[in-house]
Amino acid sequence: MLTIIDKYILKRYLATFTVMLLLFIPIGIVIDVSEKINKMLENKIPFLDIVVYYYNFTIYFANSLFPIFLFLSVIWFTSKLANNTEVIAILSSGISFSRFMRPYIIGASIVSVFVLLMGFYIVPAASEGFNNFRYTYLKGGGKEAMHGNNTNVYRQINDNEFIYVNSFNDISKTAFNFTLEKFKGEKLVSKITASRIQWNPKDSTYTMYDYTKRTLGELDDKIEKAPEKKAVFTFDLEDLTPVVYIAETLSIGKLYDFIEKEKKRGSGDINVYLVVLYKKISVPVSAFILTIIAVAVSSMKRRGGMGTNLAIGIALAFAFVFFDKIFGTLAEKSTFSPLFAVWFPNIAFGILAVYLLRNAKR
Repeated sequence: MLTIIDKYILKRYLATFTVMLLLFIPIGIVIDVSEKINKMLENKIPFLDIVVYYYNFTIYFANSLFPIFLFLSVIWFTSKLANNTEVIAILSSGISFSRFMRPYIIGASIVSVFVLLMGFYIVPAASEGFNNFRYTYLKGGGKEAMHGNNTNVYRQINDNEFIYVNSFNDISKTAFNFTLEKFKGEKLVSKITASRIQWNPKDSTYTMYDYTKRTLGELDDKIEKAPEKKAVFTFDLEDLTPVVYIAETLSIGKLYDFIEKEKKRGSGDINVYLVVLYKKISVPVSAFILTIIAVAVSSMKRRGGMGTNLAIGIALAFAFVFFDKIFGTLAEKSTFSPLFAVWFPNIAFGILAVYLLRNAKR
């Protein structure tokens, strides 16, 4: 059962966090508008598209900076409780510090569940709209830039088939210098080559130009040639060079399936996708760790008042985000373990949280 004090603290926890979001999100929108207004006017972007973009921007921005907003909001209202000697009065009544933490943990649970569900289902759609707008209207290269490096693509499409294309044009859905090799065990069974291959959306087929198929036999090989040939394949040309932010746009179930498919294909971007997957779990967990640190730091009355607590809080919050970004980038750009990279900030700050909690004045 929640006591009156529990309800009071829980209400302040959720209300301050909400107000913090409502204060900083408009600031983020104003800054973004000031940076992009010239390109928006130059490209004559429809007003409705801009409105949808900033709806997606709000969700994307809030999700990205959620740890900072939560940490600062807890620091803020707990410091006010300490300055008003409310914390001293609560602890002097015989309530232990652990018991005092209960409404904070309940509040962190509510926020983490909300962020978890947002990350699973709502943030992916917002991320897709946010990034599509940026690459379509604001970044040089347009849709071509969405696919990053789309030259010399070599992929395994299933257990027995490998595909190679020299380059891929997303607009025309055409791949150049196409090769499809089929193996049985370690033995090459057949090889198809074409100067280019084009996707036909009307009948879901592919047209190969300067087509050649070589089927290997025990005594001699069979060669088939044609200037143009239609065929049905199990792969999708767009899957050869998925958009650079594809993992961010997938719900949790689709992301699992996508990663498994990319592992079989031997994708070189697996670490990027795994970082996105692991962060969907690690970010909500950080709500508990940051809440404990914030309460331990701000629950004591200091000479500098709230300013000192806020200064400490801002430094710790940005240190958390710094480690999160640095280790995430290390995992994406190297052979560094994505699981360790994503969870390291939580582990390091979790140890700090335990230390601060044990040494907090009661």
